[in-house]
Amino acid sequence: MMQERCSWPGHAVAVVATACVLTSATRAADDGEAAFRELYRELVEINTTLSEGSCTVAAEAMAARLRAAGFPANAVEVLVPSDQPKDGNLVARLEGREPALEPILLLAHIDVVEAKRADWERDPFKLAEENGFFYARGASDDKAMASIFTDSLIRLRKEGHQPRRTITLALTCGEETSSVHNGVIWLLENRPELLRAKFALNEGASGLLDANERPVALDIQAGEKVYQDFALESSNVGGHSARPERSNAINQLAAALLRIASYQFPIELNSTTRAHFEHQAAMATPDVAADIRAILAEPPSADAAERIWSLNPGWNGMLRTTCVATMIEGGHAENALPQRAKTNVNCRILPGTTIETVQEQLRRLVADDGIRISLHGDRGITAPVPPLTPRVLEPARRVAAQIWPGVPLVPTLTPGATDGRLLNAAGIPTYGLSGLFHDAEGSRAHGLNERIRVKSLLDGRRFLHEVVKLYADAPD
Repeated sequence: MMQERCSWPGHAVAVVATACVLTSATRAADDGEAAFRELYRELVEINTTLSEGSCTVAAEAMAARLRAAGFPANAVEVLVPSDQPKDGNLVARLEGREPALEPILLLAHIDVVEAKRADWERDPFKLAEENGFFYARGASDDKAMASIFTDSLIRLRKEGHQPRRTITLALTCGEETSSVHNGVIWLLENRPELLRAKFALNEGASGLLDANERPVALDIQAGEKVYQDFALESSNVGGHSARPERSNAINQLAAALLRIASYQFPIELNSTTRAHFEHQAAMATPDVAADIRAILAEPPSADAAERIWSLNPGWNGMLRTTCVATMIEGGHAENALPQRAKTNVNCRILPGTTIETVQEQLRRLVADDGIRISLHGDRGITAPVPPLTPRVLEPARRVAAQIWPGVPLVPTLTPGATDGRLLNAAGIPTYGLSGLFHDAEGSRAHGLNERIRVKSLLDGRRFLHEVVKLYADAPD
């Protein structure tokens, strides 16, 4: 929240100061901060893990809040797959005054990563507020945005604000466990009309705080790398370990993995990543800025890229396709030659590079016909990079300048994966934009003691509410 600024003559300090405090308190009450905190607490404290939780319970709870705010029954739907009763999704609509215009879609997932109480300092499913932070599983990923979006629709309804175009809210289940079930995929296959939109806002970007908790950059994410696992497998006849053969399945695989590890895919910049590094060069120290500019040059400097990689592995992930070994298994007895060895190589592929191209490059690197390379798990979903047009950028810049003056809006491409890849592939341009700032340690998402700054959550609430209004009120 912005601080209330008051000035007064010395003889009236007590009276005017009291009035100022009351004004600030009234504004906090008017924008429903207390109600938002309760909504956030309720959503966070509903266990939505795959093992024990229920997204359906969470979706019903948020639906009840929307209905209580006056949303008609036909504008709030909880959609549950018939064969997965705990994996429900919520879709709600604030109808616009110009039905011919495509809606704005607000997407957030309500499922969370597993969390064992014995491993955490606190109960992961009880929201704790300590030292300026909220702690709980899902406090950041992604129930912060899910709560903000739900709260924002409630506020707009109570304000009597009817936007020019419809605002659609989709709280979905399964983003963290897409191999088991994914709510966005299910909706696209069964109710695609519910997700139709001009563009969507989603997780995938945050803001960065310096060591003194000052905002230094606000990210807007456009585009994702393609997630693809490959299985590499070698097999031999085996035998007694006292009679080693020249061919050994484990040794074969080890040699292949060393060749993969020593290879760097070429640097490939797109409009998003080039803009990202141009912004980084403007903010970096002179030596780091020089290396970034050397990477932006043609041809890019390999030495500068190596230094950048050591400084920030995330930057290396934005510059190129990456493939790394993540799991390995092999052998069947301590005193026997291995009959089989297998490893998983996880690749994060830049948009525009095909899965087949990467698989062929792995074959060239392995250079061993005795090792079979195949796709493992689901085939990765390829999607175009959505354009960062003024239609998308300017409202975000305008609101950000009011809340965080002087902080640049920086385009970014996520090396990870979100449900945005599914919408982009379906022809719905999707952007990561949250206004949620973190320090260098981040939110500890997926890890122990997940957290978010209280101030970051409340600032992000204000930011997204105002940005969504601007997006929804803009003409085509």
